[in-house]
Amino acid sequence: MDRALYGPGGFFRTHRPAGQFRTSVTASPLFAVALARLVAYADGVLGHPDRFDLVDVGAGQGLLLDRVMTVLGWPDRVRATAVEKADRPDGLDERIAWVTEPPAGTVGVLLATEWLDNVPLDIAEVAEDGRIRYALTDGSLGDEIDAADRAWLAEWWPVSEPGERAEIGRTRDEAWSAAVATVRRGIALAVDYGHTRADRRPTLTGFRAGREVEPRFDGTTDITAHVAVDSIGPARLRVLPGKQREALRDLGVDGARPPLSLAHEDPKAYVRALSRASQAAELTGPGLGDHWWVLAPVAIEWGDDDLRRAGRAEHHRPARPGLRPGQAAP
Repeated sequence: MDRALYGPGGFFRTHRPAGQFRTSVTASPLFAVALARLVAYADGVLGHPDRFDLVDVGAGQGLLLDRVMTVLGWPDRVRATAVEKADRPDGLDERIAWVTEPPAGTVGVLLATEWLDNVPLDIAEVAEDGRIRYALTDGSLGDEIDAADRAWLAEWWPVSEPGERAEIGRTRDEAWSAAVATVRRGIALAVDYGHTRADRRPTLTGFRAGREVEPRFDGTTDITAHVAVDSIGPARLRVLPGKQREALRDLGVDGARPPLSLAHEDPKAYVRALSRASQAAELTGPGLGDHWWVLAPVAIEWGDDDLRRAGRAEHHRPARPGLRPGQAAP
């Protein structure tokens, strides 16, 4: 999986993901507006530091960072950093740094939207003799799983019957913990498709040209698997606000249709509001709205109501100029 996605000729090195599947980032600028509100609120919680870091792990073509920074007004004290293994895309704003690993010492916000589902993992299958072995890409079974993977399965995804399969999420846990560890003060936010103990099931699949397909390991296909969101940690840093539909509504993204009276009073404003409502409905509806939001505060106080506070207009005005969330899509 690692070779197929990130190796020479791998999918993310040779394809533009936006042309293969739809994400919250590409679906609507409203997603960036909501995250800009979260970033502006976190800036206030941090006391408006002289330098505020905004890091996007798995940045793709840098679209999310570009949009969030546009909403914020490109303040000089915000250092925007895209983390991506693929080469820097042509035309990306030069104010966005491009690196292959998350920088250490972040004071601000680290974002990981639809990144963890592409962190390579192994598949385990119970063989006829009852031993748990690694499943290989040709359909056969390989070696018996090692002790670390056996321990992860025992805790998070127990399997025992011949033919049962599990996706070993240990690599995702480690990747998320490593990303969170780069944050000195602030918050880390992962947004992804996921499951918990209540609905564990194999999810490995592929995407190509906008369609869900069988995963191919030749670099032509995006290969993805849902994230075991209850296992990523460490637990002392973990807060699970819930699904994207609730999180975005807290941040002011509402799919409700505008009142018909507006169509008579201001037809152009009604059309704009209707378009925003349609985009918001996609972000909060079945599919994208089912994404989990996993928020990890680091060395700051962050309560259950802070996401809602971030979405309130009165909290959008920082005491210090140079970081504002904006109220309209860029």
